[in-house]
Amino acid sequence: MSTIQRQVVWNIASSIMIAIVVAAAFFIVFPISDWSELWNRQFMDIPFIIFIPAFSIATGILLGVFSGIYWRRQFQGVEHSLHQLEQGKQIGSDEKQAISEMQSIAEQIDRIGRQMSEQAKLSQRLATEKVEDQEARIQEIIEQERNRLARELHDSVSQQLFAASMMMSAINTTRQGANEEDREAKQLKMVEEMIHQSQLEMRALLLHLRPVALKNKTLQEGIEELLIELSQKVTMEIKWKVEAFPLDKGIEDHLFRILQESVSNTLRHSKANKLEVLLIKRDDLVILRIVDDGVGFEVETKKAGSYGMQNMHERALEVGGTLKVISVKSKGTRLEVKVPVMTNGDGVND
Repeated sequence: MSTIQRQVVWNIASSIMIAIVVAAAFFIVFPISDWSELWNRQFMDIPFIIFIPAFSIATGILLGVFSGIYWRRQFQGVEHSLHQLEQGKQIGSDEKQAISEMQSIAEQIDRIGRQMSEQAKLSQRLATEKVEDQEARIQEIIEQERNRLARELHDSVSQQLFAASMMMSAINTTRQGANEEDREAKQLKMVEEMIHQSQLEMRALLLHLRPVALKNKTLQEGIEELLIELSQKVTMEIKWKVEAFPLDKGIEDHLFRILQESVSNTLRHSKANKLEVLLIKRDDLVILRIVDDGVGFEVETKKAGSYGMQNMHERALEVGGTLKVISVKSKGTRLEVKVPVMTNGDGVND
């Protein structure tokens, strides 16, 4: 039974009961001698005895319809609010209810909605923290594994390559008086060069596996430390010019990673004899330039197929900078990164 039907039945019954009680009280106070008068007397051409119950029923129907419509709207409002809660939507009704009980229900629904919203936010925050924590743990495991591999390669393969290089150098030194056309001497020289190239490849691989972090050092300190260490391990001539100026940590980290990637590529592919690194600041621009005199490469082909080149471009873009690479076959390569430095009114980096 619907709300309107229930209200109609209830109001008809109430009207009839009221009519019976009022009529009984009236006849007790004002008794009549002839009951047939109730039939004979008419109101609006309707016998009085029929008019009273008919009027009561009609009144009950009208009151029932109006009250049923009113309560149906109230229940629909509650249903709508509950449906919004079910859908996870915000309840934004500031309408005051005329009935205190309905106002209390509306306030309770609003409180439940706010609690559910807070619980949803908490769940989302916990889920995000869980994912971030998992990613951090995975990254830590990867970093530990990379360091382990780097240590093992350095302690085994790298040392063996170094020993082989020393032995081949000693052998070639003792054979300096041999005929230059000696086939065996040429082969030994080729083996020495291959070992030397393998050493460069290994150092580049170690730089990839275990990149040096800036930690609490500035970019300038990190660059100098990296290049000094590298110059002690390779025969390549390394020069650098690094100016001192403050930078945001994010920019420092990205520029340092670009330098590491570029140096690693130089060691592995360029066959260069010289490497020059420049870090300066001119007109609110930080300029990092790496130049070698190696074999060079096709820039467009390298961009399309090199993960390292793509990674350097992405790092430059992340700090609002640009990366430009110029390479000429047998002439060398120049990589230049320019990053704009935003300053406030006091000339300090934002």
